[in-house]
Amino acid sequence: MNIFVLMKRTFDTEERISISQGQIVEEDAEFIINPYDEYAIEEAIRVRDEHGGEVNVITVGEDEAEKQLRTALAMGADRATLINIEDELEETDAFSIAKIIGEYLKDKEVDLILAGNVAIDGGSGQIGPRVADILDIPYVTTITKLTIDGENTTLTKDVEGDSEIIETKLPLLVTAQQGLNDPRYPSLPGIMKAKKKPLDELELDDLDLEEEDVEVKTRTVEVFLPPKKQAGRILQGELEDQVKELGSLLNKVL
Repeated sequence: MNIFVLMKRTFDTEERISISQGQIVEEDAEFIINPYDEYAIEEAIRVRDEHGGEVNVITVGEDEAEKQLRTALAMGADRATLINIEDELEETDAFSIAKIIGEYLKDKEVDLILAGNVAIDGGSGQIGPRVADILDIPYVTTITKLTIDGENTTLTKDVEGDSEIIETKLPLLVTAQQGLNDPRYPSLPGIMKAKKKPLDELELDDLDLEEEDVEVKTRTVEVFLPPKKQAGRILQGELEDQVKELGSLLNKVL
């Protein structure tokens, strides 16, 4: 079975993030595998272990993304592919990334593609569905369970506090929701093996793409941190006076 995982290198939202002139200061940021993509990588490895085949983790990015790809290999993926755009594109969006990945995959024998439900930095959730549309294969988003029997698949999809059971066939693209599995930590043997696993690096020319083919369709106007919350107030005095003051404050808000 040919299994592909779409991975994104994202900044760690649990660490301090600095913004200057509407841009994230990368020198001060910690970068990780997008957490939802970790679910996708883990599920791909489990499907491979059960049904055989190979797991190829793909990312579009810069040289630094090799670190996250090596982590995916250490988790158990078989190979990785970096489509390096560092010296070619100044900006990207969901359209351009999906176009690049779709061009890479269009000539591949694809059985299953997994991606994270969303990226924690952008949260658009567009890449997976866009890639599926380019490849003209079905897709199911926000899955919390995947069962494969030959070409038949049964999926549990998260739908706002409830779940939906969907049956379809391979080839298929799915996006992983929290609860699908518990991603493993890379082991020391896995880290050592990852150094010898293939990591292919491609550029746009290798995909017969020009910059105008992947020109962005959206524009980011501004990036900013949320405003600091004002300190709360503790009401003083008799209970009746506190109730009156609270009522007055709420009227001003409403």
